Amino acid sequence: MKLAAQLYTLREYTQTETDYYNTCVKVKNMGYSSVQLSGAGPMEAKTVKSISDELNLPVTATHIPHTMFVNELDKVIQNHKIMGCKYVGLGYMPKEYWESVSTLNEFITTYSKVAKALDKEGLRFVYHNHHFEFFKFKGKTMMDIILENTPSCFFFLPDTYWIQAAGANPVYWIKKLKGRGDYIHFKDMGIGSDYKTTFVPVGQGNLDWQSIIEACRYAEVKYIAVEQDTCEGSPFDALKASYDYLSSMGLK
Repeated sequence: MKLAAQLYTLREYTQTETDYYNTCVKVKNMGYSSVQLSGAGPMEAKTVKSISDELNLPVTATHIPHTMFVNELDKVIQNHKIMGCKYVGLGYMPKEYWESVSTLNEFITTYSKVAKALDKEGLRFVYHNHHFEFFKFKGKTMMDIILENTPSCFFFLPDTYWIQAAGANPVYWIKKLKGRGDYIHFKDMGIGSDYKTTFVPVGQGNLDWQSIIEACRYAEVKYIAVEQDTCEGSPFDALKASYDYLSSMGLK
């Protein structure tokens, strides 16, 4: 398993090509071996690839807007091939799909086709969950419905924080997604100064990381992307603190 930095954490520092380059230098110096491209400003795929090659910091996954999946899939495929990036991610299910079983089935139909199209090109679709996917329709979570009704080439990108936020068990779900969960987000949940749940660097919150890491090994996870949606201080410091903690746990 290899550690990646989810650049959504540093989105305010990746809006221009120069800032993206400088941010990637800092991420590389922290120790991360790859990045997930998300939240950055507009850049040509060849520019991203050039920076990746120069720094030996490949883009191993992305988050792509829903509109590009449904309207510009050929361009999505071409860009990922240029970048040398296998995992093509949808970061958020549009709300109109999660209003009923019927609309959820529309999502399943649409993205099953997307997953199959990417698979034919040697790419892999990955769906990133939040907490709402654990809402139950007639006793069954949306996650279960999606998992049971999509093809084997439809992969998931489980997020530890959001699984926990839904009252579900990250360890259980990581294991359940074995074979369809190569890529995962490590994100910790703590209690802030206002006594409400908040995002904190990995190892500074309350998730059971030893058990989560063991579950990842069982599930044969390939990439662990560290992410923190919001940070009290510097997001660079937060990513570094997460890396240092995970490094102490034997991950690199």
